[in-house]
Amino acid sequence: MRAFPLTLAAGRVVLRPVLPTAAARLADGGGLDDRPGGPVWVGGRPPEATASTAAAVAQSVTLGPYCPGWGLFTITRADDGTAVGSICFHGPPDDEGEVEIGYTLCPAARGEGWATEATRLLADWASGRPEVRTVRAVTEPANIPSQRVLERAGFVPSGDRGGLRTYVFAEA
Repeated sequence: MRAFPLTLAAGRVVLRPVLPTAAARLADGGGLDDRPGGPVWVGGRPPEATASTAAAVAQSVTLGPYCPGWGLFTITRADDGTAVGSICFHGPPDDEGEVEIGYTLCPAARGEGWATEATRLLADWASGRPEVRTVRAVTEPANIPSQRVLERAGFVPSGDRGGLRTYVFAEA
């Protein structure tokens, strides 16, 4: 079994784990962690959703369950380490082996393929884990750009759930 925290890299993308202490700083700082070694974000700030996701990761330590490797990652550029967004698991695999992912990009990084590359990288890793049978993602019906990201990353539509479009990773 591979040790955590887990850093994943492929091509121009590196996914770096956000551990609970760093997640708490991101949440408390409205998405910024200005301590030495904290991420430098393209455009100066992380996407809005990063702070709320970081808060959930930080709370999972006290409220449970925090499962290393199944949390939040920054999406960083391999060439200079600049953070362009974040991607996460919405928790560890459930009893059926299903895990859900979500992602967000800084506005300045949209339309450049970062979300597609990060989504494929994380889905590839998860689908190779013995405890995972299905990697899922959901989008708002009107969020066509996110649906295109999922399709380019190897996901296929699998219906609707609670008014959201559901996709499953099909390229394991």
